[in-house]
Amino acid sequence: MTSRIFISAILLGLGQLCAQPNTEIYLFDLSFSNSAIFLSNPKNISNNDGYDNQPSFWDDDTVLFASTRDDQTDVKRLNINEGSTYKWLTNTPTGSEYSPLKIPGKNSFSAIRLDLDGLQRLYEYDLKTGDSTPITNLKIGYHVWINKDLLVATVLVENRMDLAVINMKDKKHRIVQKNVGRSLHKIPGTDLVSYIDKSKKQWEIKSMDPVSGATSIIGKTYENEEDISWLNENTLITGHEKSLLTFNIKNGVDWKPLITFDQEEINKISRIAVNSSKTRLAFVAEDSPSKIVQKQLDAYNARDIDAFLDTYSENVKLYTFPNQLLSEGKTAMESQYGSFFENTPDLHCSIKNRIVIGNKVIDEESVTANGSTFSAVAIYEVANGKIVKVTFLR
Repeated sequence: MTSRIFISAILLGLGQLCAQPNTEIYLFDLSFSNSAIFLSNPKNISNNDGYDNQPSFWDDDTVLFASTRDDQTDVKRLNINEGSTYKWLTNTPTGSEYSPLKIPGKNSFSAIRLDLDGLQRLYEYDLKTGDSTPITNLKIGYHVWINKDLLVATVLVENRMDLAVINMKDKKHRIVQKNVGRSLHKIPGTDLVSYIDKSKKQWEIKSMDPVSGATSIIGKTYENEEDISWLNENTLITGHEKSLLTFNIKNGVDWKPLITFDQEEINKISRIAVNSSKTRLAFVAEDSPSKIVQKQLDAYNARDIDAFLDTYSENVKLYTFPNQLLSEGKTAMESQYGSFFENTPDLHCSIKNRIVIGNKVIDEESVTANGSTFSAVAIYEVANGKIVKVTFLR
């Protein structure tokens, strides 16, 4: 809280002054009536303080997703019809798993494993035993199964991802296109896969035949959003901020809004999944800006320097109003706040008023430090689950 440290610094004579965002997974019932699309019965199915992401449907009534526990990310399974019946499917002390997908024709799933030594590979996991086997030596980013013998994946090359088709029988692969996105999906009713081509300024959604490698343009992404999914063979869906939008590829009409969520907890919608019967839809949303700001307030009052700094981006910038730069970077903040927390046992901040506008949180604060109480105003800007800028007024 820059206003607090800055003003406290004056009073106390102190003189000078890339992490994953917290996310949740939301599940909806999906239905259609003529050309209308309806979402109902919303549920937060992860409800976990940390990273919950990459939902996929094992079947119509079962969801797999990556979830954080004990400082690592494992695969979790939810039986939707049984309510809150969860089961952890992986527990890998040497690494974390991401992007779980059912392997067609097998009682197993695949997931990306990122080991503690930095090795990133795709593994197969037996659903009953949890035993794992590496699938390929390629550095896979994201993947989709065509069948148990054919895999389409993004391969990490330098600072980009390239689209590859991998034959599981002979382990050979071919690169179809360079510089693609993470969203890979089978197109309903076809033998094609959709992907996002990032080679141009305006990203394009394309289809690809995994057998021939032939590609064709489907349309443009909405404002270069990373994630899409298919509601049916003609309708795409994407997320943008607090909204879902659809695009009918048959009539060529541009993206149009489906729903905008008023709930504060739904922000930066991404990673959309739809079950095979088109009766359920899941997506990922980031923590609300006010929740992130509240976390740093709680850590400030607890004088917990690690929890406090964890709410900020690595290159956070601190300003006095309107634009005087005070400090830049989390390392600088650590040196400023560390001794301040240690030497101020009566430190406390309470919120008199809070306003949330988009990704900005404006707090009117009452701060106590070393027997003095004073008022301050701080304007926080949040991006990718972290506080990236604070401007304070006195």
